[in-house]
Amino acid sequence: MSKNKEYNEIAIGEIVATDFRAAEIFKNAGIDFCCGGEKSLDYACNEKSIDPSVLVKQLEELENVPVNQNQNFNDWGLSFLVDYIVNTHHKYVLKSLPELVIYTQKIASVHGSPHPELIVVADLFKKINTELLQHLKKEEEVLFPSIKEVIKSNSTVAKATIISEISRMSGEHEFVGGAMDKINEITSNYLVPEDGCNTYNVAFKLLHQFEDDLHVHVHLENNILYPKALTL
Repeated sequence: MSKNKEYNEIAIGEIVATDFRAAEIFKNAGIDFCCGGEKSLDYACNEKSIDPSVLVKQLEELENVPVNQNQNFNDWGLSFLVDYIVNTHHKYVLKSLPELVIYTQKIASVHGSPHPELIVVADLFKKINTELLQHLKKEEEVLFPSIKEVIKSNSTVAKATIISEISRMSGEHEFVGGAMDKINEITSNYLVPEDGCNTYNVAFKLLHQFEDDLHVHVHLENNILYPKALTL
């Protein structure tokens, strides 16, 4: 089998799970590798009107790019990965949510008349805030302890909890990912207009950073943690 054909047939999420360096390639191409990680490379490229061979070439060239050993997430044990997600991504989300709720509401109230999309942004982020606070709480109090319990004792009850929780949480990822995609779209990839003030700039910078972190966060769960947890 040729390398080209091999890449085209593999799901995007699996490609990034195997080699996290590929995440930057898909990000630059505007292809969702977290919530849309189940799509094949061919399918995702067709959606974006991109020639798949261009991305395949870039993926093949990763062989010449140094590997960051700190990003070999697919090789980590599940307990360690769970702790990493909590200490890195959950902490970041919990710190960022209240700031971004304030910033998005502020720029909507000040600039909402000439830029009505900001009102939509504030409303969407308010929903993201509500959804993620509940989502993270359930992960930390129910799903993640269940994963560790199965590893420790092979508990049948914990296995059933993992299945039910992952089914629900994958849908929550879809909602939050879709809402951030919508914010990205209506702000033209966080482009600040000429009449944008300093708060406008800060809000869009923080939103962009939040989206970047969310993509990695959801990727680690959707494409690595959840599939492995379901095989326990």
